[in-house]
Amino acid sequence: MKNTQLSKTVSRTAPSGAPDSAKGTLADRVTGALVEQIRQGDFAPGARMPSENELTERFQVSRTVIREAISRLKSEGLVGSRRGSGTVVLEPNNATPFRLDIDVHDSIQAVLRVIELRRGVEGEMAALAAQRRTKAQNQRIRQALKDIDKAVLAGRDGVPEDFAFHAAISEAAHNPLYTSLLQFLSQFLQAAIRVARINEARREDFGQQVRNEHAVIAQAIDDGDADAARAAALRHMENSAQRIQAADTAFWASEGGKAARRLAEAKGLE
Repeated sequence: MKNTQLSKTVSRTAPSGAPDSAKGTLADRVTGALVEQIRQGDFAPGARMPSENELTERFQVSRTVIREAISRLKSEGLVGSRRGSGTVVLEPNNATPFRLDIDVHDSIQAVLRVIELRRGVEGEMAALAAQRRTKAQNQRIRQALKDIDKAVLAGRDGVPEDFAFHAAISEAAHNPLYTSLLQFLSQFLQAAIRVARINEARREDFGQQVRNEHAVIAQAIDDGDADAARAAALRHMENSAQRIQAADTAFWASEGGKAARRLAEAKGLE
């Protein structure tokens, strides 16, 4: 079945405002359409999903595609099998996995969306760290800065060290939810940090700006100044976005650009 035919079918069945279904595999598009229908209430909790034959006819795809889509819905905790009823929609629950949809087809926008998400998280995390950090945690934050410098001097990209700096701040915030969220986001953050650092390494002024921004965040946390720490973290995120936007075509053809395109490949997002 041609992709254009499925695209038209999905467009007819998906609710208004559904994501563009013209991208991804057939299974991706069918899954996306069904997810939207479930979330919009077209299939209420406890309701029986259409049969495999009905879905095959509706989307004009093979049974293999439908089976893959249903399997994905089950892994997301959206549907389940019930004896005598077939596949039914499950009640929303706290165990439903959280996921991020990152569109790898637009590399710059993919990185900018990750940075935008980080902005609010990093700002409040730094503010809490300034209020709650222990002496030992403060030392780990300082050590993380030194480790970044050592990595750069050794000719490495400093990505693990950069991430460790932000992870140290999350621990100093004394809210395990921040640490858990940062760990979940690590698959995206490390790719985004790599893109930023490769871009920054191409210009000495960019590299120095990042070093200074990190130092200001660390100093505010050291001083116990929550407002200053929040402002410094927000400024770092805003400046990171500006540096990415300043990247030229040559950069996006480089290893940094390739790293951006790999954002959606991790954990089966491609």
